[in-house]
Amino acid sequence: MRGVLVQPAQSLTDLLLGLATLALGLHLRTLPGVNRHWITAFWWFAIAALAGAIHHGFIVSSPHAAEISWTVISVVVVIAVSYLLAATVAEVLGPGHQRAFWLLRSVGLTAYLTLAVTGHAGVGAILACESLTMLSILVLWGWAARRHHPMARGAMIAIAASGAAAGVKELSPSLLLGFNPTAAYHLAQLIGMVLFYRAVAASSTRRAAGTAPPQSIGQPVPTR
Repeated sequence: MRGVLVQPAQSLTDLLLGLATLALGLHLRTLPGVNRHWITAFWWFAIAALAGAIHHGFIVSSPHAAEISWTVISVVVVIAVSYLLAATVAEVLGPGHQRAFWLLRSVGLTAYLTLAVTGHAGVGAILACESLTMLSILVLWGWAARRHHPMARGAMIAIAASGAAAGVKELSPSLLLGFNPTAAYHLAQLIGMVLFYRAVAASSTRRAAGTAPPQSIGQPVPTR
């Protein structure tokens, strides 16, 4: 396998991440009451990981092609995070809050446009600005947690795990017993995706059992 793939560890772990995330997204389709944005977010994250497997396995040896490939992957990540934000807005504030979505989404987009105008555009800038969108998602769930949203705890744990995964990539191979940091990052990301799946699935189970509020906390509770 080492002779076939340019970066076998990175490629195979990205492949595992992509296939597992795709399977989780497909299973979410079978659960009742799951917002479609959650499912779409999982699919786009899966596409990003599968594209990453191709990138690390075959494209990375060509600097020019790798730059184009990584740019495409970054755009896919932007789309995935957009759906993650849309799902969070729908879950926390309820449907019909497109204005809130675009207001929060504009944070990362405005930051990137500012960097682009000042000559600092690039893949790194895209991913850095997307962290601002993830921060918006975390703030929304923090607000939801204060109002006892039943999904808030699981979602915040998943976001924390995903954030911790990014830190794994910066570790030296010696701390990982010789394992490639990028490959370790992919495996750590998988933990975050599983935790997100569990949070969404648990919310679906509560709704099916009738133990979850029928409306999101951003909507007024009807009076009798």
